[in-house]
Amino acid sequence: MKTTIAPALLALAMLGAGHSGAAPQDIKLPAENVKLKPAKLPGYGIAMQKCAICHSADYVSYQPPGLSLTQWTAEMKKMQQAYGAPIDDAEIEQLGAYLAVAYGSAKAKDPEIVAIAQKAGKPAASAAAAAAPATTAVDVQGLLAKNACLSCHSVTQKVVGPAYHEVAARYKGDPQAQARLEASIRGGSSGKWGAVPMPPFAGLKAEEIKALAAYVRQQ
Repeated sequence: MKTTIAPALLALAMLGAGHSGAAPQDIKLPAENVKLKPAKLPGYGIAMQKCAICHSADYVSYQPPGLSLTQWTAEMKKMQQAYGAPIDDAEIEQLGAYLAVAYGSAKAKDPEIVAIAQKAGKPAASAAAAAAPATTAVDVQGLLAKNACLSCHSVTQKVVGPAYHEVAARYKGDPQAQARLEASIRGGSSGKWGAVPMPPFAGLKAEEIKALAAYVRQQ
């Protein structure tokens, strides 16, 4: 007796055989095109620098509209305490103020918002006034930890972004290497190492950016 295979089953068998030896597909994510709403508040710079480490900008628009300063600040505390976001208490306050104005019910002229913005400006002013003539050494490892740099990079292996060793190798012998790396750290980078952009770190001091770029070049 002759056994026959139904045409549909035969087609499925052939399809499965074809896929078993096929190379894995390279899936490309769409480019990030959603931007945070700009503002003159200090929290905007922090949001540009640190929020993009963990999620895209459109995540903010998914939150309920009209959240108050208290509610947005609570959300930032949750990000820090529950999800390990690399933000300190002062940054939580500033982020809450920015998000409450840009996406919530607060206004930039509200007394609470003005007070937070003024408070954020005082430490920098007093630090500049009290600066000693001698240059203080920059704690590079502390900067890497505070800004979650090692969440996207490692020294020897690619994580989200390239390994520092790989970056150093690409720029080896380039007389503009230091300046190029400083510019990428300060203003962010896109398209140089793949589809995932690096957020800007414009809130860092010039000497901190210089020290980070030098550290990468040494790897």
